[in-house]
Amino acid sequence: MTNTSKTPLPPDRSHVATEQRNASSENFDLLTTLEQVRAMAHDHAIVHAAVANAAPAIVGFVDALVPRIRTGGRLFYCGAGTSGRLGVLDASECPPTFCSDPGQVIGLIAGGDLALRKSSERREDEYDGIAAEFAAHAIGSNDALLAIAAGGTTPYALGAITLAKAQGALTGFLVCSALKAPAECDHLIVLETGAEMLTGSTRLKAGSATKLALNCITTILFTQLGKVHGNLMVDLAATNDKLVDRAIRTLCTFDSSLTRSNAAELLGNSGGRVKIAIVMRALNLSVKQAEAKLDASAGNLRAALQN
Repeated sequence: MTNTSKTPLPPDRSHVATEQRNASSENFDLLTTLEQVRAMAHDHAIVHAAVANAAPAIVGFVDALVPRIRTGGRLFYCGAGTSGRLGVLDASECPPTFCSDPGQVIGLIAGGDLALRKSSERREDEYDGIAAEFAAHAIGSNDALLAIAAGGTTPYALGAITLAKAQGALTGFLVCSALKAPAECDHLIVLETGAEMLTGSTRLKAGSATKLALNCITTILFTQLGKVHGNLMVDLAATNDKLVDRAIRTLCTFDSSLTRSNAAELLGNSGGRVKIAIVMRALNLSVKQAEAKLDASAGNLRAALQN
């Protein structure tokens, strides 16, 4: 049959793992509500294994990323649809969690911020769709890009890798379907989550695995940059009651002789900066002395307390 439509046929993506039909959910619409919930929970069991199996690839990217961020570089996430939204979400959580500069981890999505709430599906087909934003951010050789595309075929993401590499940036590609790395990709991270409960709906398992992988990347990144002590967020931005309470409890963890009132006063004297407050208390220093002590230790609390 001859195709008479003015719209050209799109590439056949039937070979992509995330586009396959899931045999276990072929009768999903016939299940009871309880059966549907259990089926989805069971299907998502693979998520943790998918990320664990990709650990060496994640390590490779993070180990290459840390020295760039340490010397003033930035991490850019980019993607379309769910992939883009997950990147923006992870980037936006870094400042309140680690008191990081908002410009250190930047999430870009095809279609811009409007696409966070309203679908801009056609924008993912633009191979050079990210060019203007890269130019605005002046992406360079000390920066890093992690493009995100569950199926690994999104032109917007592939184009971003090419453009970033042309500027000398470190490039990574996070996908949920096994594929050959693009020539310009330094680090390929494959999360093999398989076919979705709803055929092609990568907001499901692929999205969950992607979120977990991004959690790993930024948590480990900022831990290695001295934003974490043990498992405590010692650089959190105490910007609301919940976070002020967490900061107070963190101070009390370091010094059990502190009352909540004492800890709150100490936090206030430090300008709301948990690490400064800890050093002030532990070493009996003034704010300026504590700042200097941490600066001499590159912001690493453990090193500041030991030296």
